[in-house]
Amino acid sequence: MKKLTIITLAALLLAACTNTEEQLKQRAAELCRHIPDHELREESKDYMTADFYAVLDTMFNRLPDHEAMDHEWLYYFVTGNGGTIANYTVTAVELTDDDHAVATISVRQQWEDGSFDENTDVEEHRLYMERVDGQWLMSDFDGHKADCIRHIALSRREEALRGAIIGYLKDQIGSQYLQGELCVPTLMMVQEEEQGDSLMLAWCDCWIYWYNPAGDTLKCISGGNHSGLFTLRRTGGNLTVTSFDQTTDGASFTPSARRIFGPHYDLFCNMHSNADVREAVRREQLRQLIQTQKLPFRYYQDYGWPAVKIED
Repeated sequence: MKKLTIITLAALLLAACTNTEEQLKQRAAELCRHIPDHELREESKDYMTADFYAVLDTMFNRLPDHEAMDHEWLYYFVTGNGGTIANYTVTAVELTDDDHAVATISVRQQWEDGSFDENTDVEEHRLYMERVDGQWLMSDFDGHKADCIRHIALSRREEALRGAIIGYLKDQIGSQYLQGELCVPTLMMVQEEEQGDSLMLAWCDCWIYWYNPAGDTLKCISGGNHSGLFTLRRTGGNLTVTSFDQTTDGASFTPSARRIFGPHYDLFCNMHSNADVREAVRREQLRQLIQTQKLPFRYYQDYGWPAVKIED
């Protein structure tokens, strides 16, 4: 009788473990539907831990967009481009402690007609779960939480750098031009370099633009190029421009640019000579300003040229 009881107890424990594993698999499959795919859906907040959703929300919705900063992993975690969607299968789940589990996810790329993309391999990913108030939530995916935190820190640093340079351009350089109602420099970063804990160097291709509003159009009344090397000092979390070594006009432009930009000269020339890139950056930075300050402008216009739509 005692032996039977032990066998029965073992069977019950095995059944309980199997049942728990199956429940976790089902929950993991449900959470898979909330893995970001080019966007973070608001309803996903109820399926993620608060800290994981917060870093994703910052990453997808609250960071400024800058030129040439297309980090692909920011827009999708596992799905491919070109019309495929991710087909998820939960292959295993491991309970690491009472409140944490890791699910192994198999992913195949599937076309919209339901067929599979035979040119891509099946990928394996890790979905992390945490039990909060009795409910299993997604707490991480392939370690992207740490990636997000690092990227946010870099973005804040970049934002502080750009803010300091733009402020300097407005106050020290923009004041030398015919002034309108709105000064919006266009800033293209060529290279950045840390100099210890307190100093930073930034090589930039910069343009000053002064605008006057005319209905829904910003009409440019003055502007010019001011590119070169900014030296900035960090005090606490703030950056301040301490010097600006800029290129000179006319015949001395090329020698001065070679001296200032040094090993970054070719990259600077590629940026500086490409009007299409410059105008794309100009539109993007105007778009950011309009969105941030809720301004009513839809176009900008240089003297003698047609108006350009800011939003494509």
